[in-house]
Amino acid sequence: MSGKSKERTRIQIYRLLLIIPILLAGACGRGSGEPVSGDSVPYISILAPLHFPQPPAKEIMTEIETLSGVQLDVSWIPEGVYTDKMNTGLTTNSLAKVTFVKFSDYNLVKNAIRSDAFWEIGPYLQDYDNLKNLDSAILEQAAVDGKIYGLYTERPSSRQGVIIRKDWLDHLGLEEPRTLDDLYEVMRQFTYNDPDGNGKRDTIGVVDRNDLVYGVFKTLSSYFGAPNNWKEENGHFIPEFMTDEYMDTMNYMKKLYDEGIMNRDFALTSKEIQRDRFIRGEAGVFIGSMTDVQRLSIEARSLNPEADFTLVNRIAGPYGYKVWSIPNYNGLFLFSKKAIPTEQELRQVLKFFDRTMDKDIANLMMYGVEGRHYEIEDGKVILPEETSQLRVNEVNQLYSLMIADIGNKNIMEVAKKEQLTDLADRLSKDNESFLVNDPTVALSSPTFDEKNAELSALIADATYHYILGNIDADGFRQEIERWKMNGGEEIMKEYDEAKALRQP
Repeated sequence: MSGKSKERTRIQIYRLLLIIPILLAGACGRGSGEPVSGDSVPYISILAPLHFPQPPAKEIMTEIETLSGVQLDVSWIPEGVYTDKMNTGLTTNSLAKVTFVKFSDYNLVKNAIRSDAFWEIGPYLQDYDNLKNLDSAILEQAAVDGKIYGLYTERPSSRQGVIIRKDWLDHLGLEEPRTLDDLYEVMRQFTYNDPDGNGKRDTIGVVDRNDLVYGVFKTLSSYFGAPNNWKEENGHFIPEFMTDEYMDTMNYMKKLYDEGIMNRDFALTSKEIQRDRFIRGEAGVFIGSMTDVQRLSIEARSLNPEADFTLVNRIAGPYGYKVWSIPNYNGLFLFSKKAIPTEQELRQVLKFFDRTMDKDIANLMMYGVEGRHYEIEDGKVILPEETSQLRVNEVNQLYSLMIADIGNKNIMEVAKKEQLTDLADRLSKDNESFLVNDPTVALSSPTFDEKNAELSALIADATYHYILGNIDADGFRQEIERWKMNGGEEIMKEYDEAKALRQP
């Protein structure tokens, strides 16, 4: 039997498995209850973000369960509301056995970690073939008070860039932007010069959402030369919003807003609506993760076959090329002590994650099923353009569950991938030559961990009000003083002291 015939047989088996009730009970989306009496396999509930309209294919989830010998209950929560859902579980002490915590939310749970709500897993990692080889530097980045609590999901340092409607550039005779001024001019012409050629004033330059980190603002601020959260200056730490470059970014955004070049409801717009408006051709620029481009292209072309996208990652600002970065972990899986009451059960859960790094499951989660989602030539993976939508619908969601995938040598190498995906990967790699890192990543501030949520909201509101024209520069500075008086001064002092303690 040929390789492709074998894979077709396996796919048929997957579908047959779905009609067996006991396996249906183990499939994704089954519910949050504990397994029924008599289950003989470990039951693992997981809270994970969903970055796609639908969960992964049940056939693949069933195969993961079969190969790993567990019963999975994955609660897939839309990314836009994930933080709220996680916080609800945290405050009501009703978390799943395993909870994914985004890097940007990590400080929200550190007090719970210090209050013994989660297992310290560091002492157990050496007992597993794959987990013992996790990157010690990344584990150290994510440690709390020197202790390891989470299994990390690995991501490139920065995937940030600009996704642009290339067909609009071509229609208006414009070049790809290379500077902040170029970018402004492209967005201005996309707003006023009928880039889609329909004779109507129905387009804007850029669509943004209510997120100052993963929306437009933070990437633009790094182009302006703003620090990544914090700046170390003369031995002291100051927050990004106290710098001239942050103010320059607000002024740039205010200009876009005042001139109607961006959506006027950006402060209230969700990620889903932002994507939808870009897909439907209402805007010509999307600033964010470049790796979103393939999916955006597929969905846009389903509505308009002429839609054509390109990417730009090098936008020169006053200090040349700059782009903000995250540490090499995008988030962590944490293990609830309430939901996992015994060491024996913890070991079963860790065994599952260790098993997902083995070649069979890791490649299933990364690429799907050979012959259906991808092909193999000369031992390497081929990702055809014609199966791209199938992978989006059935496989790509599983990336959220994969730990340490970049460093996992069991994952097969890709020889050929979709054109836009390949471009996004190459430009993300190029970003590494001009990263702006957060100098406080390895430092600790108890006041930051305790008060950052409310203090960040204060500054976020002030930033929005400035862009919207509700306050001026003096009003923004008054909000900074409020930030200082409500704990900001203590945070700066604690970071200074933490850095001094780490000096040799």
